[in-house]
Amino acid sequence: MPRIDFYVLPDHKENGRALLACRLTDKAYRLGHAVYLFTTSELQAAALDDLLWTFRQDSFVPHERYPAASEDASPVLIGAAPPVEVNAQVLINCTEALPMGFEHYERVVELVDSTAEVLAKSRERFRQYRERGFNPETHKL
Repeated sequence: MPRIDFYVLPDHKENGRALLACRLTDKAYRLGHAVYLFTTSELQAAALDDLLWTFRQDSFVPHERYPAASEDASPVLIGAAPPVEVNAQVLINCTEALPMGFEHYERVVELVDSTAEVLAKSRERFRQYRERGFNPETHKL
């Protein structure tokens, strides 16, 4: 049963949730976990792909777009394919919907900022997780 964590930013900044996704990906990678950044579109995947190279001056997070071109997949994958297809320990949900197949992960990360629409959809996902028997935790940053 996965651990589900909602990380709540105190405000709304352009790229705030994307930067948070990069920081959490970097942390999980340094702890030796494989990560899947689940995006809403190929455009969002491309933006996260670029941001992972530049979000911090000294950062290096080896990553690839999913589906990965190589047989030795990178420890961090970014894509819009349903998470049920990807083998990783950590799922970082960059979408506004409950990810199909989230149960296969050890940990699911949800990213929230103070935008009314984002808060409403996050509350809905929180409720959906609870209805499925999970006990999500909230971390206010």
